This record gives sequence, structure tokens and C-alpha cells, in this order.
Amino acid sequence: MLPVGCTLKGEQHKMQPILEARNLTKVFYRGSLLARNRIVAVDNVSFQLQRGEVFTLAGESGCGKTTVARMILGFEQPTAGEIIYEKNGETWHHRVWFTQRIQAVFQNPFETFNPLRKVEGYLFETVRGYQLADKRQAALQLINSKLEAVGLSYGEVEGRYPSEFSGGQLQRISIARALLVDPSLLIADEPVSMVDASIRMSIVNLFKRLRDELNMGILYITHDLATAYYLGGRIAVMFRGNTMEMGSVQDVLMHPRHPYTQLLRESIPEPDPAKKWRGRISIAETEQEEYLRVGCKFAGRCPKVMEICKRQAPETVCVDEVYVKCHLYSETRSIEEVSCVQG
Repeated sequence: MLPVGCTLKGEQHKMQPILEARNLTKVFYRGSLLARNRIVAVDNVSFQLQRGEVFTLAGESGCGKTTVARMILGFEQPTAGEIIYEKNGETWHHRVWFTQRIQAVFQNPFETFNPLRKVEGYLFETVRGYQLADKRQAALQLINSKLEAVGLSYGEVEGRYPSEFSGGQLQRISIARALLVDPSLLIADEPVSMVDASIRMSIVNLFKRLRDELNMGILYITHDLATAYYLGGRIAVMFRGNTMEMGSVQDVLMHPRHPYTQLLRESIPEPDPAKKWRGRISIAETEQEEYLRVGCKFAGRCPKVMEICKRQAPETVCVDEVYVKCHLYSETRSIEEVSCVQG
């Protein structure tokens, strides 16, 4: 992966990023002491995120995107690499999960709340824990303002248990709880995958509004390319711990370069049944076999696989302002031809 801050010649950074992941790597081991497999769940992943921007980590289950989020939140310790967080103009190079400036919304809202506790208790608990208000009335006003920001009100929440809400309502309450501390970065890990399709876009629209009105950075983690495209911003497509392609959502999803991104793009249902993936893709390998592959992790499925793909991992190269990790492009344009500046 290119070093964080590398850009094409002529590009300039608009401001200090609020989050940088530099060469993040996470290694797990499977098996017994005498026969252990080394699984690189995240392999040298780098990206940065600005205020008022959505950055999406996309890919199928098991690609490593959630592991990246867990490292940023401090739930997992990186094996190698660095996480840098900007706070009040200063940079912090250590684990940042304890800071109120980063909040998270997770996949299943029903697992976020204890079914035996009233939902309002979680909101008041957050206010007390971060000392956001010294009196109940002030706390109530703060809670109500954040609920209104997500399309609810305190009156709709008061005295009710999680089972009395829909999945979409609970997810909105989770977002309101995160907003109580006025975070500069919101990490949303598959936030709409467990809610009904009828209300999925309303939550995605909420993220767009939070980005625009609060100048909030959002790290959006999903396997749903349709919602990623709708949110806009930039995207990194991951496969077996590797960033296969990274660039603007428009460039990556409308004109995918990597065969894996092309596969994901073609998997989105379209009205025209004639538009189908025409390549031949093998799915015989297990997830573990793909992680242990020496060359390109996608070589076992790729319809454009070459011999070099099976024995050598590709370098990341720049093609029309999109970073692609694929031998199809490394033969014609090496990474040294890209003019970069250190951010």
C-alpha cells in the first residue's frame, strides 16, 4: 500500500486529517502450538479521513474491514502499524478508544441494549459518564436535542424497553447516544445490515446529514456497495486483509479496475438481466486458504489470473487517481512512476 499522505502530483491536502491509519497490520494464529497457521487478517492497510468526509471500507464478510475498526477503537491491538488521531490541532499516536471524540455504531442495535433496561437509562448514563450536564433538566434537554437530530424525541423513548422499538428506531437511538458527546469521528460498522430495507435509506440519509451539518467524519463499514455509492466520498475495497482498490466512490464503483471490485460491482442487481458477470470464478478455496495464499489473495477466484499472480503479491500502483493492487496494471505502470508527496 502507498504510504499515507501520498497523492498524485498536483493534489493538495485541504486540512489535517482527523484520523490516519498507517500500514496497519493484524496477525492471528490458528491451530495447535506445533501446527499453527499465521493468518494476516489486515495486511499493511493505510488511509486517512478528513472532517466532513465519509470514508468507506467495503468488502465481503471476512475481508478485514471490521478488524480495522476494532483496532481504531482499541478493541484489538495492532501487530504493526500506527493509528494517528487529531484532537484540537494536536496528534495522538496511541490508542484512542477512551476519547469521547470517537464514537461507534454497530451492526445489531438489539445487541446494543439490554432487553431488561429502559432505553432512556443508557442516554442518561452517557451524560453522567462524560459529565455533559450537572442537572437532570439540562441532561434532558441535551438528550432530547440529539434524539431530534435523528428524527425522534424524548417523549417517544421515555419509559420504553428495547423490544418496544423497531430495529431502525433502535439504530437511530444508538446514533443519538453517540452524538451526545459531539464526536468528530463516527465509526459505523454495518449500521444498516440488520434493519428493514424500507428504512435503510433513511438511516443512510441521516449519515449524510450528520456529515454535512455537523462537519463530522464518518468511517462507514459495509458490504453494501449501493449505500456506499449513495454516501459518496472515498472508498477502499478490501479482500482477505488487503486493500485491492482505493479512490473516490465515483471512480472505483463506476469504473472498477481490479477484477474483485468488478465482481462486487456486477453483483449489484440491475433491471437488465443481460448484464451479468461473464467471467469464470472459482469458489473452491476456503477462507483460510485464501489468507495463506502466497501471491495475490484473489488469484483463486479471479477470471483474469496470470501465473505471476499465483507466486508473487502485487504492488499497489496508481491508475487515473485510483490506487489498485493488481498485476494487470503493474506490468505497464510501476509504482515509481507515480509522483507522490508526503502528507
